[in-house]
Amino acid sequence: MAKSLKIRDLTLRDGQQSSFATRMTQQQIDRCLPYYKDAGFYAMEVWGGAVPDSVMRYLGENPWTRLESIHKAIGSVSKLTALSRGRNLFGYSPYTDEIIDGFSRNAIESGLGIMRIFDALNDVDNVKSTVKYVKQYGGIADCAVCYTVDPKYPKLSLLDRLKGKKNPAPVFTDEYFLDKAQQMAALGCDMITIKDMSGLIPPRRVSALVKLFKQHINLPLDFHTHCTPGYGLASVFAAIVAGVDIVDTNCWWFGGGTGAPTLELVYVFCKKLGIDLGVNMEAVAKINVELRSIRKELEMSVFGKEKPEPKPFNPLTDELPASVEGLFDTAVEAAKSDDFDTLLSASQQIEAYFGFPAPNENVKKAEIPGGMYSNMVAQLKQLGAEEILPRAMELIPPVRLAAGLPPLVTPTSQIVGAQAVNCAIDERAGREPYTNKSSQFVGLVKGEYGHTPVEIDPDFRMKICGVREETPYDTSKYKMQPNPTLPEAGGVKLAANEKEVLLLELFPMVAKTFLKNEKVKEYAATNGGQAAAQATATQTAKQAVTGYTVDSPLPGRVTAINVKVGDRVKKGDTVASLEAMKMENSIEADCDGYVRQVLVAEGDSVLAGAHIIEIVDSKPEPQAQPKPAATATAPQAAPAAKLPVTGYTVDSPLPGRVVSVLVKPGDKVASGETVVTLEAMKMENAITSDYAGVVRQVLVAEGDAVLADTPLIEIEQ
Repeated sequence: MAKSLKIRDLTLRDGQQSSFATRMTQQQIDRCLPYYKDAGFYAMEVWGGAVPDSVMRYLGENPWTRLESIHKAIGSVSKLTALSRGRNLFGYSPYTDEIIDGFSRNAIESGLGIMRIFDALNDVDNVKSTVKYVKQYGGIADCAVCYTVDPKYPKLSLLDRLKGKKNPAPVFTDEYFLDKAQQMAALGCDMITIKDMSGLIPPRRVSALVKLFKQHINLPLDFHTHCTPGYGLASVFAAIVAGVDIVDTNCWWFGGGTGAPTLELVYVFCKKLGIDLGVNMEAVAKINVELRSIRKELEMSVFGKEKPEPKPFNPLTDELPASVEGLFDTAVEAAKSDDFDTLLSASQQIEAYFGFPAPNENVKKAEIPGGMYSNMVAQLKQLGAEEILPRAMELIPPVRLAAGLPPLVTPTSQIVGAQAVNCAIDERAGREPYTNKSSQFVGLVKGEYGHTPVEIDPDFRMKICGVREETPYDTSKYKMQPNPTLPEAGGVKLAANEKEVLLLELFPMVAKTFLKNEKVKEYAATNGGQAAAQATATQTAKQAVTGYTVDSPLPGRVTAINVKVGDRVKKGDTVASLEAMKMENSIEADCDGYVRQVLVAEGDSVLAGAHIIEIVDSKPEPQAQPKPAATATAPQAAPAAKLPVTGYTVDSPLPGRVVSVLVKPGDKVASGETVVTLEAMKMENAITSDYAGVVRQVLVAEGDAVLADTPLIEIEQ
């Protein structure tokens, strides 16, 4: 056990992401930075993860400005850290070496010191390029081994055992994790992280892994975990005694619960062991003064109300009760003697005393990430199918095994969880399993995400993908995102420089909206508001609200409008989707009627109680649209009038958004051919025709929000 321990502070990235949906503004961060400079953390994780996406999507801020502003304030006092997904960087698609090169160079030039690189499959091939370029430009390459556990397979019956059946042998052994770490070390990385993204690693296991890694790998070792299932604090204590070099913590007001353990509790534990953290705790106390105020601001803006908070605690000035002091002493002795049960009990009692959230028993029992579990609950609620949650949970192990047993971390956790839901829906509807499958699940099984921990059955791959052999993603076919000129912004390019081009590549939809808004605002500022007038001239004038309204139950961002003016709606129909607290929430009509007007647009941020749509008893007369202002854009063709439906229809199996329509009237289609791609549950789903015939008409357009059973295509046989 060393006499010093380095601390990587996660508060400004993973801390705010885990607890407050990544909503800290630049102004809020700036309030903390002078004290961070005085605190002198070894490293500060401030970028990557959800930060670049969220600051554009929700805050209208530039991710590069976020990184550069923090570096300007902190200088070389602490190394700034980002989290990336190897070849996928911050997105879900594999990128070419050219993009990884440019991204790594610009990140390091903007002040990044350490890039923590992980792959969702623990496929070492997927981290090679990022390690290469980060080191080439002078950064520190931190390779993370993703910790996961084997599924809990159902107990075999006596008859199955007599037939010789047995569950698969364990895959995620200590030797598996060591092998991955050694492969990463052989690439030339500068440090290794045990990344327990789900908080599933108990103290006994992390102690063994730390000792094993230190015995075989001569590199600094970091430990990252979360507190959701209740192991986090005890596991950090066990890792410290086992000899880990760096631990990840949050400052007090952003720690515990779904986040990482708090620095202050680690400080008390280490002080009893005579371990120096190298952190100025007086400066940390000043950070916490700002963070408590920011916490309250975020609670009101993100959740609409304040959440229960832990008791205030400053380890430099606050005296602990004798009973709590005794719990720390018990934890120290238990960690030193490898009494892990006592260590866990004492650590959880310490957290309970301070009022941190209790262990999440659902996550602990299911052994899946907390975000994955809550996503499944939200998705099933959106589908109106909450009753199938138990069955969807049962299907996670077989779906995961069929897909090669991927670790459950973004994006594979979402892919597996959404597919388990799809299979449960198929089962309930009397369809074959995997009738509905997302494009991402197809890509995972095909091999586009990399090598899975266990080989996938070729017959299963053929069923899902139409090929028997593993087929890697071909980056030579990668197409750069279009970079058009913007007439409404004076004819400038959407992306004006390399950093903006990189944003467009990594976050196509979000960056397109963000960059366009920025360019239009800049043009308006230098042209007397002319651009702003043009931008608003085409909007439909809102009428006075005289009917019933469907209101937002909580603050959030409108992600989908599922109805249009004139639509007939019934009580309970989902009319819009709202993203709040990192979850998609269905907004339902509470009366029957017709939509008179839609009062918000997709992408709008709304407060609790905001009117979403207006409903009236009788169908409204069509409203005349104002003539658009003259612009340099080409006129849009009028949509073709819909014909009465007389043939067979291909219907949407679940609510979602039309991503692409792959056929047009007159096209011949075969049974089983994909005709539409639908985004649902954050996954893209291929909608196939049940019939062979000729397309008579296309009943939806790209971008349309549809309900379950909405006709998409009409086919004549």
